[in-house]
Amino acid sequence: MDKDIIDHLKTLHTSEIDARNGYEEALEDAEGKGMTPLFRDMIALHHGNAEELAGLLINAGETADDSGSFMSVVHRTIMNVRSLFDGLDGSVLPGLIDGEKRNLSKYDEALKAAAAAPAVASTLTAQRGKIGEKVALMEQEKAAYEATH
Repeated sequence: MDKDIIDHLKTLHTSEIDARNGYEEALEDAEGKGMTPLFRDMIALHHGNAEELAGLLINAGETADDSGSFMSVVHRTIMNVRSLFDGLDGSVLPGLIDGEKRNLSKYDEALKAAAAAPAVASTLTAQRGKIGEKVALMEQEKAAYEATH
Protein backbone atom coordinates (compact mmCIF):
# COMPACT_ATOMS: atom_id res chain seq x y z
CA MET A 1 0.00 0.00 0.00
CA ASP A 2 1.16 3.52 -0.84
CA LYS A 3 2.97 5.33 2.01
CA ASP A 4 0.72 8.39 1.60
CA ILE A 5 -2.37 6.23 2.14
CA ILE A 6 -0.78 4.58 5.17
CA ASP A 7 0.05 7.99 6.65
CA HIS A 8 -3.57 9.09 6.20
CA LEU A 9 -4.84 5.86 7.74
CA LYS A 10 -2.58 6.37 10.75
CA THR A 11 -3.82 9.94 11.14
CA LEU A 12 -7.45 8.84 10.92
CA HIS A 13 -6.85 5.97 13.34
CA THR A 14 -5.34 8.34 15.91
CA SER A 15 -8.17 10.86 15.39
CA GLU A 16 -10.77 8.14 15.92
CA ILE A 17 -9.10 7.03 19.15
CA ASP A 18 -8.83 10.62 20.36
CA ALA A 19 -12.51 11.26 19.60
CA ARG A 20 -13.58 8.03 21.31
CA ASN A 21 -11.52 8.91 24.38
CA GLY A 22 -13.10 12.37 24.56
CA TYR A 23 -16.60 10.92 24.35
CA GLU A 24 -15.73 8.33 27.00
CA GLU A 25 -14.73 11.14 29.33
CA ALA A 26 -17.91 13.02 28.50
CA LEU A 27 -20.00 9.91 29.21
CA GLU A 28 -18.32 9.46 32.58
CA ASP A 29 -18.76 13.14 33.47
CA ALA A 30 -22.39 13.21 32.29
CA GLU A 31 -23.29 10.67 34.99
CA GLY A 32 -26.26 9.37 33.00
CA LYS A 33 -27.71 12.84 32.34
CA GLY A 34 -27.67 15.32 29.48
CA MET A 35 -26.21 14.01 26.24
CA THR A 36 -25.48 10.48 27.53
CA PRO A 37 -27.19 8.66 24.59
CA LEU A 38 -25.24 10.72 22.06
CA PHE A 39 -21.96 10.10 23.89
CA ARG A 40 -22.62 6.34 23.86
CA ASP A 41 -23.43 6.39 20.14
CA MET A 42 -20.30 8.38 19.33
CA ILE A 43 -18.09 6.08 21.42
CA ALA A 44 -19.41 3.08 19.50
CA LEU A 45 -19.00 4.85 16.15
CA HIS A 46 -15.43 5.99 16.76
CA HIS A 47 -14.42 2.69 18.36
CA GLY A 48 -15.73 0.77 15.35
CA ASN A 49 -13.98 3.13 12.94
CA ALA A 50 -10.69 2.81 14.86
CA GLU A 51 -10.96 -0.99 14.77
CA GLU A 52 -11.58 -1.01 11.00
CA LEU A 53 -8.70 1.39 10.40
CA ALA A 54 -6.43 -0.73 12.60
CA GLY A 55 -7.35 -3.73 10.44
CA LEU A 56 -6.41 -1.86 7.28
CA LEU A 57 -3.08 -0.84 8.83
CA ILE A 58 -2.31 -4.36 10.03
CA ASN A 59 -3.17 -5.79 6.61
CA ALA A 60 -0.67 -3.32 5.13
CA GLY A 61 2.04 -4.62 7.48
CA GLU A 62 1.86 -1.63 9.81
CA THR A 63 1.25 -1.43 13.54
CA ALA A 64 -1.88 0.23 14.83
CA ASP A 65 -1.05 2.38 17.86
CA ASP A 66 -4.10 2.41 20.14
CA SER A 67 -2.76 5.06 22.51
CA GLY A 68 -4.12 8.09 20.62
CA SER A 69 -2.34 11.41 20.80
CA PHE A 70 -2.04 14.42 23.06
CA MET A 71 -5.47 15.43 21.75
CA SER A 72 -6.98 12.65 23.91
CA VAL A 73 -5.75 14.57 26.95
CA VAL A 74 -7.11 17.83 25.52
CA HIS A 75 -10.54 16.29 24.80
CA ARG A 76 -10.72 14.81 28.30
CA THR A 77 -9.75 18.10 29.92
CA ILE A 78 -12.33 20.06 27.93
CA MET A 79 -15.08 17.65 28.91
CA ASN A 80 -14.03 17.75 32.57
CA VAL A 81 -14.11 21.54 32.65
CA ARG A 82 -17.41 21.73 30.75
CA SER A 83 -19.04 19.27 33.12
CA LEU A 84 -17.91 21.29 36.14
CA PHE A 85 -19.30 24.62 34.93
CA ASP A 86 -22.07 24.02 32.41
CA GLY A 87 -22.96 20.38 32.65
CA LEU A 88 -22.84 18.28 29.54
CA ASP A 89 -26.11 19.28 27.93
CA GLY A 90 -26.96 20.69 24.51
CA SER A 91 -24.54 23.55 25.06
CA VAL A 92 -21.66 21.19 24.17
CA LEU A 93 -23.06 20.45 20.71
CA PRO A 94 -21.31 23.30 18.82
CA GLY A 95 -17.91 22.04 20.00
CA LEU A 96 -18.76 18.44 19.18
CA ILE A 97 -20.02 19.39 15.72
CA ASP A 98 -16.87 21.42 15.07
CA GLY A 99 -14.66 18.49 16.10
CA GLU A 100 -16.57 16.04 13.93
CA LYS A 101 -16.37 18.39 10.96
CA ARG A 102 -12.59 18.46 11.41
CA ASN A 103 -12.68 14.65 11.31
CA LEU A 104 -14.71 14.79 8.09
CA SER A 105 -12.01 17.01 6.54
CA LYS A 106 -9.37 14.42 7.46
CA TYR A 107 -11.48 11.79 5.72
CA ASP A 108 -11.74 14.01 2.64
CA GLU A 109 -7.95 14.27 2.47
CA ALA A 110 -7.51 10.54 3.00
CA LEU A 111 -10.07 9.76 0.28
CA LYS A 112 -8.10 11.84 -2.22
CA ALA A 113 -4.98 9.81 -1.42
CA ALA A 114 -6.90 6.50 -1.50
CA ALA A 115 -8.47 7.03 -4.94
CA ALA A 116 -6.27 4.30 -6.41
CA ALA A 117 -7.08 1.83 -3.60
CA PRO A 118 -10.78 0.97 -4.00
CA ALA A 119 -11.04 -1.26 -0.90
CA VAL A 120 -9.57 1.45 1.33
CA ALA A 121 -11.67 4.15 -0.32
CA SER A 122 -14.80 2.08 0.23
CA THR A 123 -14.11 1.73 3.96
CA LEU A 124 -13.27 5.42 4.32
CA THR A 125 -16.37 6.47 2.38
CA ALA A 126 -18.59 4.35 4.63
CA GLN A 127 -16.98 5.70 7.81
CA ARG A 128 -17.20 9.28 6.57
CA GLY A 129 -20.87 8.76 5.78
CA LYS A 130 -21.62 7.52 9.30
CA ILE A 131 -19.85 10.50 10.86
CA GLY A 132 -21.70 12.83 8.47
CA GLU A 133 -25.03 11.34 9.56
CA LYS A 134 -24.16 11.93 13.22
CA VAL A 135 -23.15 15.53 12.46
CA ALA A 136 -26.53 16.12 10.81
CA LEU A 137 -28.31 14.69 13.87
CA MET A 138 -26.20 16.84 16.20
CA GLU A 139 -27.04 19.92 14.15
CA GLN A 140 -30.75 19.11 14.52
CA GLU A 141 -30.32 18.61 18.27
CA LYS A 142 -28.40 21.89 18.47
CA ALA A 143 -31.19 23.77 16.70
CA ALA A 144 -33.79 22.24 19.05
CA TYR A 145 -31.65 23.09 22.09
CA GLU A 146 -31.12 26.67 20.94
CA ALA A 147 -34.85 27.10 20.30
CA THR A 148 -35.62 26.26 23.92
CA HIS A 149 -32.73 28.07 25.65
